[in-house]
Amino acid sequence: MGCATCTNKGGGTPAGCNNNGTCGTSGCNKLTVFNWLSNMELPANQKAFDCVEVRFKNGRKSFYRNTKNLTLYEGEAIAIDANPGYDVGLVSLTGELVRLQMQKKGVFPKSKEILEVLRKASEEDINKWQEGRAKETEAMLKGRQIAIALNLRMKISDVEYQGDLSKATFYYTAEERVDFRELVRKLAESFKTRIEMKQIGMRQEASRLGGIGSCGRELCCSTWLTDFRSVSTSAARYQQLSLNPTKLAGQCGKLKCCLNYELDVYVDELKKFPDTKKKLKTKKGEAFFQKMDIFGNKMWYSYRDEPYEFIELSLERVNEIIELNKKDEPVAELKDYKDIPVEVKPDYANVVGQDDLTRFDGQNKKGNKKRNKKRNKNRNRKKPTDNAKN
Repeated sequence: MGCATCTNKGGGTPAGCNNNGTCGTSGCNKLTVFNWLSNMELPANQKAFDCVEVRFKNGRKSFYRNTKNLTLYEGEAIAIDANPGYDVGLVSLTGELVRLQMQKKGVFPKSKEILEVLRKASEEDINKWQEGRAKETEAMLKGRQIAIALNLRMKISDVEYQGDLSKATFYYTAEERVDFRELVRKLAESFKTRIEMKQIGMRQEASRLGGIGSCGRELCCSTWLTDFRSVSTSAARYQQLSLNPTKLAGQCGKLKCCLNYELDVYVDELKKFPDTKKKLKTKKGEAFFQKMDIFGNKMWYSYRDEPYEFIELSLERVNEIIELNKKDEPVAELKDYKDIPVEVKPDYANVVGQDDLTRFDGQNKKGNKKRNKKRNKNRNRKKPTDNAKN
């Protein structure tokens, strides 16, 4: 997944692009798009699509119009209109796929709000851009100190400088509304630039910071997940999970995104099961639902008088009992409908003790005797030749 030039050096930093896995020239970034139409020619008399997709820091992407018909390649640094000023970004996609991406994100291609591509980034533009990237960590730490001094209940998680260093965007998270007017004034005095505050969610913060999940792998949001869908506690209920906040919450403090991955499969399987609120009527009494094995097609019921005794029934047996109850025919007892497990005999034989561990020793001895005989013969042949020479 990395560049061919991204060989690690001290501290785990790549020695090639030095972007620590966020370069735009290969597939080591989760926002990299494979342009499967790049090698296909356009039909006759059709112009190339005039918009390009540009990627910035922290997973931010936007669309810009190439009015000057510049020949742009993926991964190339360009200067784009930021209104006011200009910004520097990397081209992530060109051609007809940009039209599909704009349609997917609800951006109208002929909208007047789409800004223009100014030029290909010059050496001066790239130097300014890298200078701003070098200042971001220091600016974030200083911004946190100022926020703590003002007793603001917020956390500044990242800073992004504009390409021309005329603006700095501070990303923060907060659980409640924050009045940061005094903070903006002090930040502007400290950094001598325009300040913009942008609030992000807990999941967006976790995707930027990264980390290791409870599964032992890197966080999905920081590796491949690009959109954040809402996760509700009903997803855990459908999957028969205990509603334990410490186990269901991720690094961001919200419910884990992976709870939605297998939810559709569980919902489809649960359609086969009857309503768990229905009670099974027997001559011994009513039995209520306790638990189920969704993929094993099993359900457990208990009598009211014996709530601690779980009676295992297959899904077919439960449906059969429910159909009889609809006809006002209570069954005798649930244990009569319990499936008797069939013992499956193994198709292999027990050979422990039948073979002796030293059964190969005789063959080895014979082999050793043959080798010794050959060696002795070779020695005897060599001796007369030596005497003859003397």
